[in-house]
Amino acid sequence: MALFGTDGIRGLANVDLTAELALDVAVAAAHILVESLGDKNKRPRAIVGQDSRASGEFLESAVVAGLTSAGVDVYRVGVLPTPAIAFLVAETGADLGVMISASHNPAPDNGIKLFARGGEKLADSLEAAIEARIGEPWQRPTGAHVGRVIEDAGAREKYIAHLLNSLDISLAGITVVVDCANGAASFVAPIALEKAGATVIAVANTPNGLNINDGVGSTHLDFLREAVLKNKADIGIAHDGDADRCLAIDAQGNVIDGDFILAILAQGFKSRGKLTDSTVVATVMSNLGFLSAMKSADINVIKTSVGDRYVLENMIENNYSLGGEQSGHIIMRDFAGTGDGLLTALQLIAQMAHTKKSLNDLAKIMTRFPQVLINVSGIAKEKLDSSPAISAAVAKFEAELGDTGRILLRASGTEPLVRVMVEAQSDSIAKEIAEKLAKVVKEELR
Repeated sequence: MALFGTDGIRGLANVDLTAELALDVAVAAAHILVESLGDKNKRPRAIVGQDSRASGEFLESAVVAGLTSAGVDVYRVGVLPTPAIAFLVAETGADLGVMISASHNPAPDNGIKLFARGGEKLADSLEAAIEARIGEPWQRPTGAHVGRVIEDAGAREKYIAHLLNSLDISLAGITVVVDCANGAASFVAPIALEKAGATVIAVANTPNGLNINDGVGSTHLDFLREAVLKNKADIGIAHDGDADRCLAIDAQGNVIDGDFILAILAQGFKSRGKLTDSTVVATVMSNLGFLSAMKSADINVIKTSVGDRYVLENMIENNYSLGGEQSGHIIMRDFAGTGDGLLTALQLIAQMAHTKKSLNDLAKIMTRFPQVLINVSGIAKEKLDSSPAISAAVAKFEAELGDTGRILLRASGTEPLVRVMVEAQSDSIAKEIAEKLAKVVKEELR
């Protein structure tokens, strides 16, 4: 089984992801890094951060130990969002970035995300190379050649300044509830929003190492909805544990997911001449309503495989400026080289300020098609594409739906299951077809 998934390494901390593994991965990454520099006299530099999980403390120490033992200087930045690590790598000219986080997963899980020079996620080929080098014999540096550890006390302020520099309008007069998921956003999001001029009510912003994503954040929106309605706020912002995604709640309590946010930003960017080639990059999971809305707005949509890394790869290859996922990973290449939940929140609220419209009004750009998603587990997901019976069932139901719906079957890149997604004009039709397809998948792949 491959060590790296679609978003780095992830697993149960101290069981799947141990201190020993973290150290070995760091050493292997350092070897790949040193070799790629082509200059043995240049001391490589790495930025290392973490979210608020208790296990991040020992895993971060292991990563730092691995890198420095292999001759890499490490700048420790503490608890910061994942996109802050990507930004700092690019801003400081560092050679590597390491983020210890399991994103929206519960507290017992953790992960390792790696960033290359420029702040971009490592290519699949580099991840494979690192995995192949784990545990190899190596000559250890000594004396002045070992890496050093530097505490970067100003990293947080640099990141906040970067976020604020993306704005061209004050957010004054807008009341925001921000749900920090008791994660990495807790120490940054409320400050950035306040400095941008908004009136801020911060919730789930007291991490204790164990409460990250616990009934709060982007995967538990009821908590934020209640806070928005209670405080009569204009908008609610929900981040995940490492704050690389953003979902929203409008003043009426409606969920504004990544498709809505992407549609709103695409229209706003286009109106201000900032949408390259009038094109936005999305994924195959984007709602049919999003595709319809973009067509009506005369905005072209490029669809990629699921995963923000694939969205970004397409954006870089074609020099597009905006892309994202339904899950709330939004990438704005004019400001950042990776998805950034805090940046997304600021730009979404800025669109409210620019247009003087409520979030509810802005969201009317799109009508969401009912979507049903069923995860089928306990099966041989790798056989999905080779099953004639499943292909025939999909073709049958696609013919029934015609232009009024859509079907997508996808093997998960991070879990042992197949996702069955159906969109239709009504919940009942979508549910009926999804359940029938899920039954076929279960029978054919067990």
